[in-house]
Formats: sequence, structure tokens, C-alpha cells
Amino acid sequence: MSTEILNGNHTAAYAAFLCDVDVVAAYPITPQTPVVELIAEFVESGRLKARFIRVESEHSAMSVCVGAAFAGARTFTATASQGLALMHEVLHWAAGARLPIVMCNVNRALGSPWSIWADYSDSAAQRDTGWLQVYCKDNQEILDSVIQGYRISEDSRVLLPVMVCYEGFILSHTYMPVHLPPREEILDYAPKKKPSWALNFDAPYTHGNLVLPVHFQHLRRQMHEAMQMARKVIVEAVDEFRKRFGRFHGALVETYQMEDAEHAIVSIGSLGAESFLAVDLLREEGLRVGAVRVRFYRPFPSEELRQLLKEVHSVTVFDRFASYGKGGMLSVEVRDALFELEDPPAVHGYIVGLGGVDVPYTVLADFVRRTVKDYAKVKRREEVIML
Repeated sequence: MSTEILNGNHTAAYAAFLCDVDVVAAYPITPQTPVVELIAEFVESGRLKARFIRVESEHSAMSVCVGAAFAGARTFTATASQGLALMHEVLHWAAGARLPIVMCNVNRALGSPWSIWADYSDSAAQRDTGWLQVYCKDNQEILDSVIQGYRISEDSRVLLPVMVCYEGFILSHTYMPVHLPPREEILDYAPKKKPSWALNFDAPYTHGNLVLPVHFQHLRRQMHEAMQMARKVIVEAVDEFRKRFGRFHGALVETYQMEDAEHAIVSIGSLGAESFLAVDLLREEGLRVGAVRVRFYRPFPSEELRQLLKEVHSVTVFDRFASYGKGGMLSVEVRDALFELEDPPAVHGYIVGLGGVDVPYTVLADFVRRTVKDYAKVKRREEVIML
């Protein structure tokens, strides 16, 4: 195993290389472009025996991935923001056709106004396309999540595409030490298989044809059941990864100092790393605070959150998602998960960091102090937008 100092984008490229992808569809967009640029170097030098297909748009990039996956190829692409939005139609096709594509989305705010900095408006808008979504807190997790993504998506119990999300510039252009396992060990963990869905001229069948309503509904139910089954497959995949490589970022969630917590922080992505630091700061002040980082947003870890949060007094949720007219998307889903509890904790949601606003752990700690103070007065729920 070697250790390299890599930014998040180059880490994603190395992950595709280690997984020995067959087809890469590429279209540039800030802040994703270095991902496919480095992969192009791998292909040009002969280190990666893959077809590198340059296309005229992100819509075409995903269309190429769909076609390649139909042919049985292990496919990869990367995008961001407006590019992901342009893919929207084909994202539904990829999931509906049950194709195990892995894509990195470098989170960047959607315009207008124009922004090149991070929030989750791009991937949040694709929440219900049928893709698994995993959000990373650091560069090592980017590498490991792409690798795990192929193991999960290609499992016959799942056969759904995986979107690996990480924030633009916050992770994409920040350099960190990344441990790179030998390629042969990765391919032993996530081996290429003869796919049952691949096109076969000797045994032809149709893909994506017109179906009657009753059949359409049945196929959509199968997608939902596969997403539910993915929970079990994710746990198996990360446990096996930990045994082989000694790293564990959590399964559907990652926890920090939750064993005796009276108050909890729930967050996602790089805010999770900041929330762990906020916990340390608040613990020094005598507050028994713990943190839960949602790793997989789809499938959503409702049962895990219920078990982790059923004994705490209050929950502070930090969102880089905003659902206008409703509030923070993560806090809405956390409240939904906790609704079944007999005495659910007070949930206070804060929308922070939109458009790349920096949110250090000291700011998170301030909001938690406010939540704890409010809890002492009355168990109320609120949404606050931090501008």
C-alpha cells in the first residue's frame, strides 16, 4: 500500500483507475474537470486499458455510460452542478434500467446566480432518481466510497447506480494523505463479473421498452426493494472493506461520542468532520454532546437514526440542503425518521454553508449551545437560515 498526497479530484481518478474501469465518459465542468483530466492521462499512458470517450455534454456523458453498462462494461464518469442537472433525464434511465454505474458528483451550487462553490443543491435535486447517494467527509473516503460503490452497485441484490458526492473546493482541490491499496487487492475485493444484464446477440431481449401501467408499477417497486436491500449490502461491503484494508467510515452512518450523549449533532459530508471537532469543544465545556454523520442519504438511514437518537434530549441538524418553502432537507428527513418514537427529541434545524460559505466547527458549536439553551426552556422545533 502506498500513500500519496492527493486532492479530492485526483483521489476520485485514482479510485476509477484502481477499479480498472472499462469506459469513461468525459465532459469538463468546474470544479470536477481534474478528475477526468487525470483519467485521460492514465489512458493515454497505457496504465488504464479503458475507452475514454469525449462527449459534447453531460447528458451525452451519462448516455454513454448507460450504453456501455448495457454492454457489460464497468463504467465511470464525474460531473458537478449544472452538469448533473443536465443529466437528470438519463439518471432516471440508468436507475430504471438497473445499471451499476458509479459517478462522482463534485457538489457545487446551482445557479442562478452563478456560483462555483459548494452546497448540495445539485445532488439533492436528484434525490428521487433511484441512485444510491453517499457523501464523503474527506479524500480517503472518496477513494474508498468509489471502490465500495462498485462492490455495492454490481451486487445482484442491488443493481442500482451509485453517486459519490463530495464538496467542490472544500474537498475537490484540498490535498490530504490518501492510502492507495494495490490494484490487485482492490480487484479481489470488487472483482469484475460477467453481468447478467449485458446485451447478448445470441439471447436477445429488450431494454427500456414501452410497458403497461401495471408492469411499470411493478418495476418501480422492484427498484424500491433493491434500494432497501442495499442497506444490508452496504453493511456487508464496508465490513469486508474494514477487514481487508483496516479502514471504516461508517456504514449508512458514522458516529462520534454517542455512547453517553444527551444532545446530538446530525450532519452530512464535510460538515461531519467539523461536527466531530465541535463535539470535542463542547465536551470540554461539560456538555455531553455526540455526533452522527449521515453517510448514505439514499437509502436513508431511518432505523439507524432512531436507535442512535432515541435517548437524547435534543438534536441539532446542519443542512447544506435547502428545500425552499419547507426548510432543510436533512432535518425534514431526520424528523420523519424520529416521528415513530414515543417521545422523540427536540429537533432544531439550521441551514448553513449555502454557496460555499465557510462553516467552521466553532460556528457549529455556537448553534448547538443555542439548541441546548432552547431545550432547557421549551422543547421546540425551528428552522433558521444562516445567510
